[in-house]
Amino acid sequence: MQADGEFFNLYRHGFIRVALGIPEVRVADPAFNAARTVALIEQAEAAKALLVVFPELGVTAYSCEDLFHQQALLDGAQEALNTVLRATRETNLIVVVGLPLQVDSLLFNCAAVLHQGRILGVVPKAFLPNYREYYEMRQFAPAAAARRRGVNLVGQDDIPFGERLLFRVGGVCSFFVEICEDLWVPIPPSSYAALAGATVLVNLSASNVTISKDEYRHSLVANQSARCLAAYLYTAAGVGESTTDLAWDGHAMVYENGTLVAESERFRYDSQLVLAELDVDRLAQERMRQTTFGQSVQRHAEAVACFREVRVAAHLPHRRERLLCHRSYDRFPYVPANPAMRDRRCYEAYNIQVQGLVKRLRSTHIENLVIGISGGLDSTQALIVAARAMDVLGLPRHNIKGYTMPGFATSRRTLRSAHTLMAAIGCQAHELDIRPSCEQMLRDLGHPLAGKPWPDPPSALYDVTFENVQAGERTSHLFRLANHCNGLVVGTGDLSELALGWSTYGVGDHMSHYNVNASVPKTLIRYLIHWVAETGQLGDGVSRVLQDVLETEVSPELVPGHDDAGQPSQRTEAVIGPYELHDFFLYYTTRLGFLPTKIAFLAYCCWHDALSGRWPDIPPDRRHAYGIAEIKQWLMVFAERFFQLSQFKRSCVPNAPKVGSGGSLSPRGDYRAPSDADATLWLEQIRAIPDRD
Repeated sequence: MQADGEFFNLYRHGFIRVALGIPEVRVADPAFNAARTVALIEQAEAAKALLVVFPELGVTAYSCEDLFHQQALLDGAQEALNTVLRATRETNLIVVVGLPLQVDSLLFNCAAVLHQGRILGVVPKAFLPNYREYYEMRQFAPAAAARRRGVNLVGQDDIPFGERLLFRVGGVCSFFVEICEDLWVPIPPSSYAALAGATVLVNLSASNVTISKDEYRHSLVANQSARCLAAYLYTAAGVGESTTDLAWDGHAMVYENGTLVAESERFRYDSQLVLAELDVDRLAQERMRQTTFGQSVQRHAEAVACFREVRVAAHLPHRRERLLCHRSYDRFPYVPANPAMRDRRCYEAYNIQVQGLVKRLRSTHIENLVIGISGGLDSTQALIVAARAMDVLGLPRHNIKGYTMPGFATSRRTLRSAHTLMAAIGCQAHELDIRPSCEQMLRDLGHPLAGKPWPDPPSALYDVTFENVQAGERTSHLFRLANHCNGLVVGTGDLSELALGWSTYGVGDHMSHYNVNASVPKTLIRYLIHWVAETGQLGDGVSRVLQDVLETEVSPELVPGHDDAGQPSQRTEAVIGPYELHDFFLYYTTRLGFLPTKIAFLAYCCWHDALSGRWPDIPPDRRHAYGIAEIKQWLMVFAERFFQLSQFKRSCVPNAPKVGSGGSLSPRGDYRAPSDADATLWLEQIRAIPDRD
């Protein structure tokens, strides 16, 4: 088992912490600028970062113009570089700074990579802008003009020099450095660097500010990080640069595969350091899965072969210390925290479900739907999808045949909700009591409960046979009713239940003619229903009923019991664990293939304290916190059920539309797996997780 400190350390789980420094500068004052840079290096070291990046020509300031041709400034830049270099001796930080550098009578705009008192490499700028407010070709030569592969600086000889240097940090990551305009060209150098293996792309920029230019920067960096399946670190010049003709906003940002991870405060009037955590393990996983990335590597093999590798002997800092992720990860990865994005996600998911059902009805020339209505979340979502499908097709909602089928454990609350919901929707509403047929089945089976009073309190006699007799009777009735009315049975089982195998083989939550919910996780279904209610998609009367459904406990309602509040006495999450945790496990297992130890670490970072104000619309009683022991307990349940016990059910699921990028578990879609695999590998890793926080 790992020591507790090791487990609770982000570097142990494929993360690195990086920093972007935007120091206050004085134009043509390298000593001042070096001092401000060193101060930010000390902050980055204290924050336990591995890499810190500073702006373009930050040692001198970018806006020196023709002062770059003054030897005093160039000599001062090298003295400042030496000052910064000395500051790195006692740190583990990799530091990237910008400075002008004269090589063979040519002047280059360069980035120097420093580590523990040594210069690891110097990268000259490849593309020099010479348009509008820029005229860098007046002062500098492009990287292609360089005639040598090594330079001597501040007493160090044969330092790698060139535009195609790949810095490899042990087995952790490889990074590549480009400078400002290099990103703005049709094919940035970083594109080839990513194909050569760089997972972290670094850009030292100056980039003066004009109105809305920050939006364009975001677009460039986001798209480049997404196309390259990489992290992109961008830092631009800020306070202190000359405002003779231009202004500067100190814009720094970190993107990872198209997602913004961190951003600076623009227009600050002092130095600032931006910290971010990168999941380099995830980037490697994404490249492995997206096979066209490998095809691109092959197609551009000649360009990839031109890169020189520079090894960085940096160790991962503080690996035995407790160091949690401060990066913002959603507790509900299938449900955006941002309300506007969440509304858009619900709009798309709902309409994907509706479109799938509409197409199936048109192709089969069937105009009737049969749905079992329990009064719970899943059947409610299926019914509101069916209602919208009928509206789209111009058919009366009366063509939906809704059946609520009370059994031995149906609560007053869910029975009332089922009837109220069907009435509000305007479908045909039927109640079909399955208890007589279930009692006959129990007698046929010779079950101990056949013909006897129900035990109170519940006992072991309420076994899986007792439960599945009820589930089976409901499904049998639905399919025969569909035969009888030339209808199509709409499935209700959701993605979370499929993942856990929380369904009876061949019955309603598993089998149907078409299942609209099959790739919608439980956490998203809750918000879909809430969104339909809030937006009034099906009318105010329906909205009021939906709110009541959202307040009902999740339950199969198969075991009798008592609940004074009218809630179901059998609670699903008391048996298999919280769906909010299982959906978290499911996303990082199927979407990203993470190790179970990493999933547990991320879950702990997200869930170890009470839910903050980021989700104000979640009731206080749902703002849960979970310690590592609970996370470990339910992750064991998830891994065993997902990898070993449930695949045979997923191998024969009915047709259903894929809804989200989180994937589907259909063998015809995202996920193909053997039905008889073993979960030992995953379970052994989970056992190694600490039992205490």
